[in-house]
Amino acid sequence: MGRVNSMKTNTIIRHSFTHLFIIALGLVMIYPVVWMVISSFKPNNMIFSDPGLIPKAVTIENYISGWKGYAGVTFGKFFLNSFFMCGMAVIGNLISCTMAAYAFGRLRFWGKGFWFAVMMITLMLPGQVTIVPRYILFNTFGWVGSYLPIIVPKFVATDAFFVFLLVQFIRSLPKELDEAAIIDGCSQIGVFTRIVLPLATPALVTTALFTFLWAWDDFFNHLLYLTSPPIFSVSRALRTFVGDAGAVSNWGGALAMSTLSMVPPFVLFFSLQKYFVQGITTTGIKG
Repeated sequence: MGRVNSMKTNTIIRHSFTHLFIIALGLVMIYPVVWMVISSFKPNNMIFSDPGLIPKAVTIENYISGWKGYAGVTFGKFFLNSFFMCGMAVIGNLISCTMAAYAFGRLRFWGKGFWFAVMMITLMLPGQVTIVPRYILFNTFGWVGSYLPIIVPKFVATDAFFVFLLVQFIRSLPKELDEAAIIDGCSQIGVFTRIVLPLATPALVTTALFTFLWAWDDFFNHLLYLTSPPIFSVSRALRTFVGDAGAVSNWGGALAMSTLSMVPPFVLFFSLQKYFVQGITTTGIKG
C-alpha cells in the first residue's frame, strides 16, 4: 500500500513540474504580446523609458494618431483591403482546393498517382525559389500594383497543403455513401455537392481559417505587389511606420495598430476553434 501511495505521489509531483514548466514557457512566449498591448496605451515618450507592464500613464492618443494612416489613407481603409483580400483568398481556396481534393480522393483518371506526387513535391519547394519567376510572370500580365497576384493563384489550387488536407479527409469518408447516392440517381457533381461537402465541413473550416490567417499575416507578397497606399493591406501599412533609415518615428501608433491587427485573427480562431480542432484530428486519421 505504501508503494502505491509513493508511486501516486511521484506521479503528482512529476505532473506538477510538467504543468509548471508549460505555464512558465507560455508566459515567456506571451510576454511580448502583452507588452505590446499595454505599451500601445502608454504615451510615446514613456514606451521605452517605462518598460514595465504596469503603465504610469494611460492614453488613447496612439490609436488616434495611428488610425490616421498614411498618405491620406486611414487604417480603416487598410483593414477593408485586408478583409477583401483574405475573403477572396478563402473563397478561392475553398472552391479550387476542394475540387482538386475530390478529384484525387474519389475520381479515377490517368496519371492520378503521378500528379498527386507532383503536387506533394511542391510542398517541399521553398517559396523563395519561385519569387522571381512569379514576379516576372505577374509583371508581364500587368498585375503588379493590384490584388490579382495575391488573389488569382488561390483560384487555381496552388496551396498544395490544403489540397492534401482535404484529400485526407475525403478519403476517410465511407465510399458506400457515394455508391448509395449514385444508385439513387445522383451524378458525380451531386455526390460532391450533396454528400462530400456537407460531411467535410470541419476540414473546410480548417482550410478557411488557415487561409485567412496566412493571408492576413502575409507581408512579403503584399510588400512586393501592393505598390500604392490606397490598396495597402494592414501588414503592408504597418511597414509605413518604419522610415527609410529603419527608424520608427511613431512607436505608439505602430504598437496601437499592431494591436488592432491581432483582433480579427483572434476572434476568428476562437469562434471556430471547435471546428478547427475537429478538422485537424479527423484529417490525421489516415495520415
